[in-house]
Amino acid sequence: MILKNHSHQKKNKPENDMQEVTFEITGMTCDHCAASIEKRFAEVDGMIGKRVSYQEGQGHFTFDPSKLSKETIINTINKGNYRAVGEVESTNRSASSNQYDLIIIGGGSAAFSAAIQANELKLNTLLINGGLPLGGTCVNVGCVPSKHLIRAAEQVHRAAHSPFRGIAGAMPVLDYQTIIRQKKELVSELQQKKYGDIAKRLEFVKVLKGWATFLDPKTVQVGEQNYTAIKFLIATGATTNIPDIEGLEEVGYLTNESLFEQEVQPQSLTIFGAGYIALEIAQAFHRLGSKVRIIHRSERILRSQMADLTDELTHYLQEEGIEIITNVKVDKVERSDSDIQIFGKDADGKTVQFTENGQLAVATGIRPNTFQLGIENTGLELDKKGFIKVDIRQQTNVPHIYAAGDCADTPAFVYTAAKEGKHAVSNAFTGQVMEADYSSLSWVVFTDPQVAGAGMDESEAEAKEIPFETTSLPLSEVPRSQAALDTRGFIKLIRNPETDQLLGARILAPEGGELVTALSLAIKYKIPVSELADHLHPYLTLSEGIKLAAITFEKDVAELSCCAG
Repeated sequence: MILKNHSHQKKNKPENDMQEVTFEITGMTCDHCAASIEKRFAEVDGMIGKRVSYQEGQGHFTFDPSKLSKETIINTINKGNYRAVGEVESTNRSASSNQYDLIIIGGGSAAFSAAIQANELKLNTLLINGGLPLGGTCVNVGCVPSKHLIRAAEQVHRAAHSPFRGIAGAMPVLDYQTIIRQKKELVSELQQKKYGDIAKRLEFVKVLKGWATFLDPKTVQVGEQNYTAIKFLIATGATTNIPDIEGLEEVGYLTNESLFEQEVQPQSLTIFGAGYIALEIAQAFHRLGSKVRIIHRSERILRSQMADLTDELTHYLQEEGIEIITNVKVDKVERSDSDIQIFGKDADGKTVQFTENGQLAVATGIRPNTFQLGIENTGLELDKKGFIKVDIRQQTNVPHIYAAGDCADTPAFVYTAAKEGKHAVSNAFTGQVMEADYSSLSWVVFTDPQVAGAGMDESEAEAKEIPFETTSLPLSEVPRSQAALDTRGFIKLIRNPETDQLLGARILAPEGGELVTALSLAIKYKIPVSELADHLHPYLTLSEGIKLAAITFEKDVAELSCCAG
């Protein structure tokens, strides 16, 4: 048996012994056809480089003429429905080995979901990751560290605040540095287990550390090397949007990236913003012992939600001791001795001033990581905030470039990013059309009580001119909440009275996020609200609140006995 070392041949073959030829190819109906033709040459001796493009209707081949002839290339193409119908060009020049079926730019949820799908399709794939380590925002500086700290803070709060008369609350001993170090261990473990180890098992995927910059729509540069591909997927995620506030850079500030890393607890913290990240940070650090203030430019926290929900959540947060200041636009900060002076204007344009003797944190939304990518060299269309515009297939206006995750103009959740990454690869290479249906999308804000939702609220139903009615069940009517002596919040359902179809739900409840998937499925599969009301829910579970809320469209549950339907 003679073993041939193809990689050695490619590295040491003289340029004048290489030949390049391009054929017009008919019979291709999708990118998967192009990938299939390329796969035929994987073990062909003398084939050095190949790139087949469905859009171009061509195949470009670089080969060693002493081992492989044009006729053999043609015969290899001409199997099944494909035909090499004409030679476009034939030149003697060096070929690049940096050619791939797919190049993925990014290393987070969308990128890895795409890489796994590409590996299953046996696509020659290059994953280029710069910035955060593999795993992206979620595992490194987002979901995992934040929920770890939130749960730690809940432990402290519950120990110190008992609702039961026979149990006295006591402030536990708190070692903040140890909490952060345990968080770092968890992040490191999950980063390796869910990303690093998986990457090693992807046979057809090469991982390259570095920053990718587009030189043109079909070429990216990493360091001094150029790479080309049939298809590209941009999955670079997003980062904190830093507002234009005079003096902010000089004074210094924290974001979720740096706040979760420092091992010294801030004794005092002013947070700019009142979206879900800001609120989760605020409550967690307050419960861990920091003095916390929120300053927000809008009139309400979680401004995209209805006032009944945000007003009640505001009440609970303030009741715990978090200071919430709304309707203030901060325009300047400056350091004065050991303090930070914060200047802004209220809704009436009046100047207001606050003093912070600790640290500042910025949580004013996100911006897509589409900068420093050479996007201007691609012709890609961005929206006004810089997010990449995509269609239902995750395809951009440049047909061979796709985008998924937080850098695209789609819902910014780690689980939607994963679905989009998988769909993008399938759509790009299989000819199928896979799209994500977000009409029943569920989501959670991990405050306490949690905020959760699925489908549309009243304002969205009204905007779409859909008939609707709502019902809101306070948790004081839910037996589980009564028994737990924690009746904070409510369950609100929105339905179409003409069809009895559930349009949406909004929940404010301790562990309310555990209810929302059931309601999301009810929306998706058009389960009538009457079925929710009639369904058997275990007594003394929070999920029983769904049944009771559904019943309230027709009856007053306060007049029903326990377990009554």
